[in-house]
Amino acid sequence: MDLNIILPTISTFFIALSAILVAIGWRLAIQRKLEQHQKMMIAGAIAAILFFIIYATRTLVIGSTPYNGPDGLKPYYLAFLLFHIVMATVAAVFGITTIVLGFRKKFAKHRKLGRVTSVIWFCTAITGVAVYSILYVLYPAADAKPLFEAIFG
Repeated sequence: MDLNIILPTISTFFIALSAILVAIGWRLAIQRKLEQHQKMMIAGAIAAILFFIIYATRTLVIGSTPYNGPDGLKPYYLAFLLFHIVMATVAAVFGITTIVLGFRKKFAKHRKLGRVTSVIWFCTAITGVAVYSILYVLYPAADAKPLFEAIFG
């Protein structure tokens, strides 16, 4: 069992699951099924937290998987990766803020920010699955490397 493959696969599953749960939760909010909406969004947040714990632990303990594709595509991959990282960071901050607004019953702000947060989260999940596909399906690398070495070579 190779943890270099298993852990990224599990973490990617959780980020995709979180996006699916958020989509279901959004639909429940539109249907005014607010108790189910809250439960679904909490489940989505838990899935996202599980993703982050697995991702961060793997990155700190094992390292990051380097890009192993054609050299000519590497600048495009790095730009795409940077876009994904920035979006993920914004989505995390917005997600925490949106959840706090919901629990504090500031529903007008929660609704307004929640729409934006959800769209950013969907984009983050899609680009995250794309990064996983590039690193583990299209151009798999042999081993993980320390974070900065994996990014900058």
